[in-house]
Amino acid sequence: MSTIQTLPEERITVAVRRLLADRGITRAFAAQEDLREVGLTSLDMVNLVLAVEAELAVSIPEAEITPANFRSVATIEALVTSLRHKSAA
Repeated sequence: MSTIQTLPEERITVAVRRLLADRGITRAFAAQEDLREVGLTSLDMVNLVLAVEAELAVSIPEAEITPANFRSVATIEALVTSLRHKSAA
């Protein structure tokens, strides 16, 4: 096992790829690309919230679970970073 921790963006990307693979979607996507356009459904988004919480050991408040915060890998990463900064303060 590697001692190097992966970046949040990479871990989020892996979670998204896993959800897409479950739906038979294997296409590449950019961090800024809209995940709905990539192929995730509303139900996939719910599963993505749960996957991000588990993968990154964060608790996402209900008020933060919005389409804007889960639009892309980049917006999810920004949310996680913001939540971690708030909890550290």
